[in-house]
Amino acid sequence: MNVPAARLQMVEQQVRAWSVLDPRVLDAMSEVARELYVPAAFKDMAYADSPIPLSDTVSLFAPSLDGRILQALGVSPGQSVLEIGTGSGFLAACLSALGATVRSIEIDPALAASATERLKSEGRASVTVEVADAMALAPIAAYDAVIVSGSLPTYDPRFEQWLRPGGRLFVVVGMHAPMEALLITRVSDVEFQRESLFETEMAPLLHAHTPSQFSF
Repeated sequence: MNVPAARLQMVEQQVRAWSVLDPRVLDAMSEVARELYVPAAFKDMAYADSPIPLSDTVSLFAPSLDGRILQALGVSPGQSVLEIGTGSGFLAACLSALGATVRSIEIDPALAASATERLKSEGRASVTVEVADAMALAPIAAYDAVIVSGSLPTYDPRFEQWLRPGGRLFVVVGMHAPMEALLITRVSDVEFQRESLFETEMAPLLHAHTPSQFSF
């Protein structure tokens, strides 16, 4: 693989083509060595615009989706980010390239361990990975941005409580495709704004609350 050419093609023909025009995001995705964050069996697909399996239930997002998430959150240098669902560590690496300090939570110990090694190999010291179930943690309003990397069957307000005023939450809601990508902004201690971004599909977040199903 000609890695520089493949990375340029990813940024220009996949990410930019899906209306990701923020130059900081494009630069960050150009900087991160995506091939390091892909399982060995899928190295040839590292720069393809498609999800890549990481386990039976978790996939690395397509680059175009990563770009849309990063652009929507508008993370600035020095800001703090909580990522729920580390996966391979690629999105956390991009956030690090944008200058953020990232706390990433992963429920699968094997994924957490492999992501930690990948991030260390690329020198992403501003990212820490923890093994934990985010659904069991008490929210603390401490973050400028929160990313939920698994879909929720129905919107769960617990995640917006992690935001400090001015903070942004990216979350995907729905039980079936197409699902709705949302940006939630904390305006004040008690006020939140919701923006619908686009339609997508994402594997569900483990242990997310599922509404009761009624049969008649």
